[in-house]
Amino acid sequence: MAATYPLPKFHFRVEWGGSKIGFSEVTGLTVEHDLIEYRDGSSPEYHKIKMPGMQKFSNVTLKRGTFQSDADYYNWINAVKLNKPERRDVSISLLNENHEPVVVWKIKNAFPLKFQSADLKSDANEVAIESIEIAHEGLTVEYL
Repeated sequence: MAATYPLPKFHFRVEWGGSKIGFSEVTGLTVEHDLIEYRDGSSPEYHKIKMPGMQKFSNVTLKRGTFQSDADYYNWINAVKLNKPERRDVSISLLNENHEPVVVWKIKNAFPLKFQSADLKSDANEVAIESIEIAHEGLTVEYL
């Protein structure tokens, strides 16, 4: 019988608006539930019951190398206007060795909140990395 190993985290794909864009790092794929505590006055127990409440989603940060002509990426950032951002669904897939999705995080109604250009340094010997932080209205996880 062959051994089973967990998937490595370095083989993934990001898609938004029909485009596949290469990123070097994705962080913030987090879903949380607020806690609701309640106790009925006639309860024989002297403690509160706990139940899940409203969901909260962290902002997602995507990092990548700076490319000379990636119009779609910058157009999305520049399209943000007060109260009327261009919203997109974003899909992040963890891939297996055959480049097939195994786990997919689906982000609903995302829009850019923050863009950070690469730090520039005249004696550096590394790739220029930029990042974009996106807000969204929902995150689901699918295991295929």
